[in-house]
Amino acid sequence: MMEKADSVQKLYTRMRLWAFPDQFVIEPTDGSSGSSLAVSRVDGSMKLIDEVPECSSLRVPKIYTIFGVVGMLRLLAGSYLLVITERESVGSYLGHPIFKISSLKVFPCDNSLKNTPAEQKKIETEFSALLNVAEKSSGLFFSYETNLTLSAQRLNDLGDESRLLPLWRQAEPRFLWNNYMLEVLIDNKLEPYLLPVVQGSFHHFQAAIGKDIIDVTLIARRCTRRNGTRMWRRGADPDGYVANFVETEQIMQFNGYTASFVQVRGSIPLLWQQIVDLTYKPKFELLKLEEAPRVLERHFLDLRKKYGAVLVVDLVNTHGGEGRLCEKFGETMQHVASNDVRYLHFDFHHICGHVHFDRLSILYEQISDFLERNGYLLLNEKGEKMKEQLGVIRTNCIDCLDRTNVTQSMIGRNMLEYQLRRLGVFGAEETITSHPNLDESFKILWANHGDDISIQYSGTPALKGDFVRFGHRTVQGIVQDGCNALLRYYYNNFRDGTKQDAIDLIQGHYIVSVSRDTAASSQKGGLEAIASFPMAFALVLTGFLFATMSLRQVRYDFRHFFFSLMWAGISVGIAAFVRANGRVFCNRPRLHNPR
Repeated sequence: MMEKADSVQKLYTRMRLWAFPDQFVIEPTDGSSGSSLAVSRVDGSMKLIDEVPECSSLRVPKIYTIFGVVGMLRLLAGSYLLVITERESVGSYLGHPIFKISSLKVFPCDNSLKNTPAEQKKIETEFSALLNVAEKSSGLFFSYETNLTLSAQRLNDLGDESRLLPLWRQAEPRFLWNNYMLEVLIDNKLEPYLLPVVQGSFHHFQAAIGKDIIDVTLIARRCTRRNGTRMWRRGADPDGYVANFVETEQIMQFNGYTASFVQVRGSIPLLWQQIVDLTYKPKFELLKLEEAPRVLERHFLDLRKKYGAVLVVDLVNTHGGEGRLCEKFGETMQHVASNDVRYLHFDFHHICGHVHFDRLSILYEQISDFLERNGYLLLNEKGEKMKEQLGVIRTNCIDCLDRTNVTQSMIGRNMLEYQLRRLGVFGAEETITSHPNLDESFKILWANHGDDISIQYSGTPALKGDFVRFGHRTVQGIVQDGCNALLRYYYNNFRDGTKQDAIDLIQGHYIVSVSRDTAASSQKGGLEAIASFPMAFALVLTGFLFATMSLRQVRYDFRHFFFSLMWAGISVGIAAFVRANGRVFCNRPRLHNPR
């Protein structure tokens, strides 16, 4: 289906990185006859060289085995090279090997820092520290042979000319995780080094049904347009791109046939936010209500162009803060609803509660006509298209993680059964549940997928994952959900601001500028400059400790009662001050300027 002509230059699959004092040299070691790449450690400039320089006997360079160049990032004074130092084979996508990045490493090309002013050096150090956070990015996948950013249907629809292009030129920019970092390599025309990377999830299994073997793959692609962490990226931007937008493709292969079904998830496409302020559930804020119809229109125009008809399944509550969002979403949808765009609200928590997820069958009855009408991609043994997917279901809750994953797994399950009946593997009344091995593998597939997407957005595995994994809620699962909810609170309030900055930096949503960043650094001050939650927390505890100690001394000297009141008052005062200024005491992003 995706044969590429021999004329296309292949990507290097294994290289040796030599760390010389003045340059890094990347030498292909996979049997390719290509040139080595020299990267200056002074200014990050690149050039191809025919052979690796001879080593000085006094100073032998460090040598690393690498499996790909992710890209180059330019900061104030230095440039930083990102490479793959460890990979893991995770399976194949339409017959092509897929790898997961196990370890990323940043190599600084910042020798010129020695000659920069102290202020710039300080800012460079702050920015480069964010790259250490970027090194820990999870869920990164790549292939040397096929375009992971496109679904099977879009790959199949590629014209002959497009198939001859290098992978990075075929790639869908919104799913190309290293899009911005590849720019320097593209400018230097380094084709065999240009490795496209996607962020998301990749899982697969094989299962026997009688004498038949079916292969099921689940691949998720996260959009980079408005990506980030759970509380710092909510809703849509003015262009209609939404937070946590993920395309999930379920592929089934059997006897040469390939069936592909795509679903999408994404934040409610209005301008809204939920800024952390130390409360467990920060309030929802709707912004620029007059712009809602235009933003929604842009969002659905883009979806229709890429996927065809759209059915919106909104799973949020109808009361409280969620209720206000839900009401505004439903009301604004009336402006864009048409034959091609349909809105359906399903109050997940009200109908399913916390344990009755089998009631999702009520939702399926409401959407089955859309699924039957818009179908899925089906290719025969020759790769010829027998059927195509004409529309997509767009599911959302508030985070588009937990309720969304339970719902999408239900839709994926029904669609797989539909495909197996079409191919004659299942009888008319047969279901996945009739085959315990297939049933268990399918549940685990979707549970792992939900955990991956959740970890990338919120920092923890998905809630309600026990239902997806086992088919019912468990006591252990409910306890685990409680722990994960507390962990999310911690990450959202005290870690995610820095992580958001790292994401904005490597994705090019924030471009470093000498004049702006030097000025911004000198303006820092006020409460924000000294606010420290750990320090405030320590003072509150110390105050209560002294209050308790004083109270114990009251029987010997009544004056200690007043000391006890004083210390307790100081503790309560500090706690009240921190509560009133909660946003300042949270770990907030510093880089907000859009690209």
